Amino acid sequence: MVQHRHSWRHSPEEEAARRRWQHPESILEGIGLAPGGTFVDVGCGDGFFALPAARIVGPHGRVCGIDIDAGALDLLREKARSGGFDNVLLHQGMAEEIVLCDGCADVVFFGIDLHDFVDPVQVLANAKRMALDTGVIVDVDWKKEPLPLGPPPAKKFSTEHAASLMAEAGLEVRTVAESGPYHYIITAVPGR
Repeated sequence: MVQHRHSWRHSPEEEAARRRWQHPESILEGIGLAPGGTFVDVGCGDGFFALPAARIVGPHGRVCGIDIDAGALDLLREKARSGGFDNVLLHQGMAEEIVLCDGCADVVFFGIDLHDFVDPVQVLANAKRMALDTGVIVDVDWKKEPLPLGPPPAKKFSTEHAASLMAEAGLEVRTVAESGPYHYIITAVPGR
């Protein structure tokens, strides 16, 4: 069975460098993540977005991370424990096969990984199932152009292609915008 690539694991120095061009707290607050919310991070890796989300949702909210990379999840689990976050729940496996709940998430989030899945439409359909009727599905991904970072352009999805995959999965795209120098952000809601 083909699986998407293993998650990136970042050293503290790499994370600090990344924060110079991508600020997870601003992105998460911009999409409406709030205290008490439920945030599902699909392809959470070692927690670049999951840990800031845990801070934002606070003790009455929860963050559910899904990733295929057990090592990245172990690292995230340790970071959450040492940071005092007991609101982070992690699940190892292929996102094409995992639906954590029906209609529980305020936000289902893809942080620079939608292009990595074997079947992105199935992953998005699973996201639709997990989202509340009032929830939002968010894709932050690489601009499809030559950049000094990230995968080659051939591996990336254009905003048009990502939006078409969302539509195919039964989502209604609401916004498409730039997100810093290297990424775009697409927000969608469950289709009716």
